[in-house]
Amino acid sequence: MSAEFFYWLAFLLLLLGIITLFLDIFIFTGFGVAGLSGIIFIIWGVVLLAVDATQLTAALAISLVGGIILFLVGLKLMTRFKMWNRLTLSDKQQNQEGYVAPDQELSKYTGMEGVALTPLRPAGTAEIDGNRIDVVTDGEFIPKGARIIVGKVEGLRVVVKEIGS
Repeated sequence: MSAEFFYWLAFLLLLLGIITLFLDIFIFTGFGVAGLSGIIFIIWGVVLLAVDATQLTAALAISLVGGIILFLVGLKLMTRFKMWNRLTLSDKQQNQEGYVAPDQELSKYTGMEGVALTPLRPAGTAEIDGNRIDVVTDGEFIPKGARIIVGKVEGLRVVVKEIGS
């Protein structure tokens, strides 16, 4: 194959790497397959452009330094034009405004009895030990007002069953 073919292939790989990195940043938020493949495409493109190991090392070093400089310039521009405000959540959830984390100590309800406040199909609400608790069943339907017992607690999931069934 001709050298011109490899130059075009390297150019296309670099372009594809940049496109997949942008897709990963702006469309598929988080670092995933698109980001990893973008990095691989860029490195592959740089390797194809290298004639020997010395040139490859120099190209990778220049790419690394250029990437760091581009990152720092982007960081400076994002703070100057207040773009961080569009990317980050600035509001805080305060308890006074009604934001309350769920009770982490639900295991204390294991073995306790209660009453289904709503039909459990299979999820609903029950009153256990005087507290309203979101509960689930193992798949059965329990009518409103039925007596229930807490069988197990898995994290924030309270699993109940009807007494007498």
